Amino acid sequence: MNSEIINRVAESSLMQLDLEDWYDHADRKSFDVATYLHMGLVLKELDFRSALKQFDWPSFEGKHLAIYCSADAIVPTWAFMLVATYAAPFTKSIVFGTKDKIDEILFERWISNLDLSPYKDQKVIVKGCSKYPVPVSAYITITSRLTPVVQSLMFGEPCSNVPLYKRKKQPSPAN
Repeated sequence: MNSEIINRVAESSLMQLDLEDWYDHADRKSFDVATYLHMGLVLKELDFRSALKQFDWPSFEGKHLAIYCSADAIVPTWAFMLVATYAAPFTKSIVFGTKDKIDEILFERWISNLDLSPYKDQKVIVKGCSKYPVPVSAYITITSRLTPVVQSLMFGEPCSNVPLYKRKKQPSPAN
């Protein structure tokens, strides 16, 4: 009796895609415009411009920045744009929204630029467990990009996965 253990997962033709491999580890910071509202309601342009000139923008060096307003106030679009003009020379990226939006946008950019040719007609498993916060939106986006090109798509781990998609077999041409 042969007791050799065979690793069928390693021998399978599955291609594993781990979104966590593209997680950007740069710090994430936020800038809340609500801090600069007069009485928590109104943005005074001259005061706002003066405050932005005094702000320590180099503290955002190499970081991802989320610009938002936590107050229930009407903030003109130009105010967010003005913050971006000051922050842009220092930040790695800038998004509108909270810090969670940073990861959504970073993954969206990466996935939209992903070369899909290695996945053409392959059995692909998108790894499910991660140490870093991969947003659900990234899993949805990668699914929508992969389903037109892969033979099959699964989620999880090779030893325990959930089948998501399998291309229908094309009917054989009649002889």
